[in-house]
Amino acid sequence: MLAEILSGTLDAHSLDDLRRMPVRQAAQLQFDDEFVHYTSPRDWWRVAILPDSGEPVGLVIAARNQYRPIIAYIGVLAEHRGRGFIDAILAEGTRVLATTEPEHIRASTDVRTRPWQLPSRVPGTPSSGARSS
Repeated sequence: MLAEILSGTLDAHSLDDLRRMPVRQAAQLQFDDEFVHYTSPRDWWRVAILPDSGEPVGLVIAARNQYRPIIAYIGVLAEHRGRGFIDAILAEGTRVLATTEPEHIRASTDVRTRPWQLPSRVPGTPSSGARSS
């Protein structure tokens, strides 16, 4: 599913990977270099599905890095982009992390990815920095 989400991505880091390698290799690299190292339970990871058909829509990886709870990854399959699913997917990841009663939940986004700018998606969410590449 990660490879399918990467197809058509606007994320600068993912685009850089895709210029250097095939999409499946980029997805595997992302999994092996990042996601596999989170110590949080895998049952925090969620696949969003359409309720009527069970068709997958996207993915959120709620996790804990060595410092705090984070939204480690979020994405929508290309054929479902632009329909507002991202908000429900983010809400589910946030709900999962909120059950741990954290002081803060962190996520980062490529600020040049116009459809997805985290601080504007979650009311009251402060921006603590910007990543532009």
